[in-house]
Amino acid sequence: MLLDALMKATLGRRPKAQVPPPNAPRYTSERGGHVESWFLRANHPTEPRALWLKATLLAPLPGRGGDGGPPTADAWAIAFDGARGRTYATRATFPLELARFAADDLGTTAELGPCAFRFGSEGMAQGALDDPQDGHVAWDLRWRPTGGALAPPLLLFPFEGMLERGFPRSKLVSPAPAVAFDGALEVFGERWDLTGWYGMQGHNWGREHAPEYAWGQSLFTDADGAPHCLVEAFSARIRLGGRLSPRFSAMVVRRGAQTYRFDRTLDFWRQRAHIDDLRWTLRLGSRDGEARLEMEAAADAMVCLGYRNPDGRLAYCYNSKLARVELKVNPVNEDAFTCTSAHGGALELLTPERDPRFPRVV
Repeated sequence: MLLDALMKATLGRRPKAQVPPPNAPRYTSERGGHVESWFLRANHPTEPRALWLKATLLAPLPGRGGDGGPPTADAWAIAFDGARGRTYATRATFPLELARFAADDLGTTAELGPCAFRFGSEGMAQGALDDPQDGHVAWDLRWRPTGGALAPPLLLFPFEGMLERGFPRSKLVSPAPAVAFDGALEVFGERWDLTGWYGMQGHNWGREHAPEYAWGQSLFTDADGAPHCLVEAFSARIRLGGRLSPRFSAMVVRRGAQTYRFDRTLDFWRQRAHIDDLRWTLRLGSRDGEARLEMEAAADAMVCLGYRNPDGRLAYCYNSKLARVELKVNPVNEDAFTCTSAHGGALELLTPERDPRFPRVV
């Protein structure tokens, strides 16, 4: 009955909510219990190399004794070098009062210590961090939409108004799901030229991280190295009456000028989500047809990130940007197609459980 009520509240007829631009900050200083992130990832078009950057703010909930701690901001940087089997991972934490997250007509600016980001129709990122274990990293990047039908903002929820309503407690949107990069990255004592790399920019926020989720995104390139198809998907559990729900899943596929949506998140009869170690398999059906997504990452191409919730709970996000991807879609009244990528997938698996294969938590 509770799921039926959620179905009616989420899918029923309600006045359309006013939705801010996809990169607009949702945090206000009067609001306790909030976590929010802007992130981007870039992949080399042919080699197993990738970069992930993120700017995060966290406003803790007040504790039983009063103050839950001051709000903070984090800058994260991860570089993956699959050819040499190495990863770089670090983050720096700053008092939120010394950081800045601001929106204007052109987008959102985030400034955290030596790191600056501009999230808009086009974007930039400049910064440098030092890690006691992995050493120095610095970046100076620009990105722009690839153009065409792959580039507009992408929402995995069935209705845009869900971004502003109470359900679900965690929100996500990809303001720029297909972008081209130029610029440079200094890491491992080397300089990487990122010109011609492809990737995406995302934004998520909410009162907490979902207790468990899998999220993935991949761009598939043609013989000339240009993106012609993308997939983004998630499977997540939420708390209902003190218990974890079944997995809610959704997927959007864009190929050429066509979009195939598998986003009826509460339709449990047409979804099968399975997480087996570091492999995630998702099968979904909708009025657009059927789709199957499989993503898998090797442990040595993954890092463990500690995601703190506003109530102080710590979750573990196993993050790779070098995942193997296989997408199969059987559209209604169209020919079926398959897209694969050997190491171009962004895969994140979040769980409350610590994996002993990852002794370091960034």
